[in-house]
Amino acid sequence: MEVGSTMAHLLPLRASLPAAESHKSSSKPLKFSKRTRESKTPIYNPKKGSHGASNKTQKLNLEVSPHRAVSAVRLMRIELGGAFADLLNEKGKGSGDNEMGYVARTLGFRTRELDYRDLRLVTDIVGGTIRWRRFLDYLICSICHDENTFKRMEPLLLQILRIGFYEIIKLDMPRYAVVDENVRLAKVALRPGAGNMVNGILRKLILLQENNSLPLPKVEGDERTQARALATLYSHPVWMVRRWTKCIGQEEAIRLMAWNNSDPSFSLRANRGKGVSRADLVMKLNLLQVPHELSLHLDDFVRMKTGLQIVIQAGLLRDGLCSVQDESAGMVVSVVDPQPGESIIDCCAAPGGKTLYMASHLSGRDDTKMSHGVSGMVTAIDINKGRLRILKETGKLHQVDGVISTIHADLRIFAEKNPTKGDKVLLDAPCSGLGVLSKRADLRWNRKLEDIEQLKNLQDELFDAASLLVKPGGVLIYSTCSIDPEENEERVAAFLLRHPEFSIDPVDRYVPSDFATEDGFYSSNPIKHSLDGAFAARLVRDSESRCGGTP
Repeated sequence: MEVGSTMAHLLPLRASLPAAESHKSSSKPLKFSKRTRESKTPIYNPKKGSHGASNKTQKLNLEVSPHRAVSAVRLMRIELGGAFADLLNEKGKGSGDNEMGYVARTLGFRTRELDYRDLRLVTDIVGGTIRWRRFLDYLICSICHDENTFKRMEPLLLQILRIGFYEIIKLDMPRYAVVDENVRLAKVALRPGAGNMVNGILRKLILLQENNSLPLPKVEGDERTQARALATLYSHPVWMVRRWTKCIGQEEAIRLMAWNNSDPSFSLRANRGKGVSRADLVMKLNLLQVPHELSLHLDDFVRMKTGLQIVIQAGLLRDGLCSVQDESAGMVVSVVDPQPGESIIDCCAAPGGKTLYMASHLSGRDDTKMSHGVSGMVTAIDINKGRLRILKETGKLHQVDGVISTIHADLRIFAEKNPTKGDKVLLDAPCSGLGVLSKRADLRWNRKLEDIEQLKNLQDELFDAASLLVKPGGVLIYSTCSIDPEENEERVAAFLLRHPEFSIDPVDRYVPSDFATEDGFYSSNPIKHSLDGAFAARLVRDSESRCGGTP
């Protein structure tokens, strides 16, 4: 399930597992984060002075790098729980306008408006700075030679330093241009002394880099010490490193972390419900000069590394011609195998990517059965009313609303009290999202080990509830966007012990064999397949069994 979808199911657990749309960290924050929230130091300290001084500041701000000002403010908003980690939305340039509004309110000035290149840089810098936060903070703290200096650092000053470190070390930008631009931002947004501090620290970083003497931790010692070093070098929480090292070995864990830190690729799905074929989509991408390649696994998908902002600004998403959806999620729909005339229930549907794709299979214009009234129906259930409303609106845009009905309900209550039964039931369960850390840069810092245990309990409850909605002889599909066995194979094994009326239907008939496990499950592996991590199990209910089961 897309990270955070239906996390509102966790009503008693909201303190530790809030909905992703609010982006409030569910993990134990780093010390500076806690200090940021509790500090009485204002985020913006305007200079004292007359109106004339204000005019002087405004004049200087015309020279401030707009993408760095926006990046610094956005990073603060993300850390304080008020923003997502990218600028990619269907408003295109409007997102840049919105960001400049936040800059004005937070820093007290505007820079020039963001152009396309600026938007790209903001997305790259913000995403990269968040991914590499632990690594960058380690270096900043080391160069400061005083942990207390680091802890007491103002939030905005810290973000400016993180941006400078990331640009120098990871983006390989011209070093002294990076220094000059970030020093100027610190002086204008804070005070001259802050600019001097940024200047000294960044120049020290450049000297250490030139001498190949960055203060990096060594991977040596016992298991715990090695995990801490790797967590710093690859910028992940220690608990994730230890968990993955134990499960897949240190070498594979390093490869996984490297994937999570790489620039994510995106896939577009042509909207067959609106009569758009992949060939039509490819023609439009060619006209926009957006580099892309055809999916090797799904006929409706194309993959792209760059150019998503161009697609957005050209209106392809706004007009409903295509959707952004990873191939790993598309193959979960392949496991469902929606067929015309079927009644399909999507149990935790919002934000609706899989719902819409299943609906397009039922209502595609090339489907001659539509004229005979056997298109079928997808019933989308979700606990989040607002996201269901968006799903319905998107269904209209994609011209598949005729085969989608929505129900606002907690699945656990709905399944017990409602006689609705489906030929196929998809439970795309709330999960840790450990398979999508490449795209969700901030998620690694919003997860803690305890979340897994709490999510497992919720997954079991939803699994039992979903089983009540399956007709005798029908199919139940359990899926996640996690790569953790405790959320995947172990949940299925536990479910089958409770529900002997269900049995595994191997997925090799529905997805390429490379994605089928020995146990008959679907598994997308970021290292192996260069796609988001995902999992799905297809379970068939005995045709003789009574609906109801024993959850």
